[in-house]
Amino acid sequence: MSLHRSVVNRLVGGGLGLLLAHAAPALTGIQPLESVRRRLLPGLSGVGDPGHVALTFDDGPDPVSTPKFLRVLDKHRVRATFFLLGQELVRSPGLGRELVDAGHQVAVHGWRHRCLAFRGPRATYDDLTRARDLVAEVTGQAPQWYRPPYGVLTSSALFAARRLAMTPVLWTSWGQDWTATATPDSVFRTVTKNLAGGGTILLHDSDCTSAPQAWRSSLGALPRLLDECAERGLRVGPLRDHY
Repeated sequence: MSLHRSVVNRLVGGGLGLLLAHAAPALTGIQPLESVRRRLLPGLSGVGDPGHVALTFDDGPDPVSTPKFLRVLDKHRVRATFFLLGQELVRSPGLGRELVDAGHQVAVHGWRHRCLAFRGPRATYDDLTRARDLVAEVTGQAPQWYRPPYGVLTSSALFAARRLAMTPVLWTSWGQDWTATATPDSVFRTVTKNLAGGGTILLHDSDCTSAPQAWRSSLGALPRLLDECAERGLRVGPLRDHY
């Protein structure tokens, strides 16, 4: 009986160790730890050229909302990086090509907006590969960057991204623009609270995983954010210009 208990304990301990190893990178996406992440893992956090701010959008492309963001960006002559979901791109491939034709950078956000903490190595790799291949095929631009849904990284996602020649990147400031209570003013205040040269801004150009019409809060804040960066003497652009 004692031998049986010992074997069980080892199996349980080994399984727990594997689980912790798999999920430990997810701690980098927890909001209270963001300042620690920026200090210890500046590259993962999106810290780059101190005279530049990387502007990024998640969850598109959306045929209703994304074109409205493109018009604002074009008016300000600013380019950005769009982290695309495969399930959205397959519905609007023409919009994906339009992003690249307009000078924007496309990147991978996954196939579906699923938390990777509950997905194993095979499923994670298949998800990233499927999304990466679609983005490259549709847009003609090989994606260099990867951002996991909810900012939850796992060891499986890190290994998969490396195999697919993509670099994981999170953010230094976000707008908390996915809630029903967000407004253009709240998005502006939240972003600028941590805004600094060399930072990476996270916004959303789609509400596919957010409150309905939540994207309007980011759209309303965007001109003011771009003006604020200009007043601070900060250039705004995609991640390809950030490092």
